[in-house]
Amino acid sequence: MKIEELVPDALIATERFDLRPIRASDSGLVGLYAGDERVARFTSSIPHPMPPGTAEAFIARVMDPEHPEDVWVLDGTRIGGGEVMGVIGLTRMDRSQSEIGYWIAPAYWNSGLASAAVTALLDANPQDSSTIFASVFQDNASSARVLTNCGFSYLGDAESFSVARKATVPTWTYSRTV
Repeated sequence: MKIEELVPDALIATERFDLRPIRASDSGLVGLYAGDERVARFTSSIPHPMPPGTAEAFIARVMDPEHPEDVWVLDGTRIGGGEVMGVIGLTRMDRSQSEIGYWIAPAYWNSGLASAAVTALLDANPQDSSTIFASVFQDNASSARVLTNCGFSYLGDAESFSVARKATVPTWTYSRTV
């Protein structure tokens, strides 16, 4: 089964970009941007420095039909923008719940892309979730602002291990009913 079969309307169009399923040909740009320390340090799972083959392994993993995560690329080529401006994903949880995660390439920071991508994915609700959760590192106020601007409510503090930082980092946890 392919992601297009798992997610009925795999392409989610917005005015500024399309959210499209990730594909193997994205590995170069995903590796370039995700391998940037400024991106990796604000995620729990991206290593820095990024070993060769990491982007390809990530893409192969999320394209596997048995994986509980659906991943889209922010693709602006339809309007003359970048082919990979960021990545956003939903991971299935129990009881019709999902967890959202995203990163934006540094060249597109402070442009409203993250908020637009989160809003588009929430509006499309491709996993038919009743509740979406998210967590951000407490030193990433920009990402916390994206979530609150998109209607998420603060639930509490926690911690998560950051592979890039090689340390446990305090987080803020959020949720939104869809």
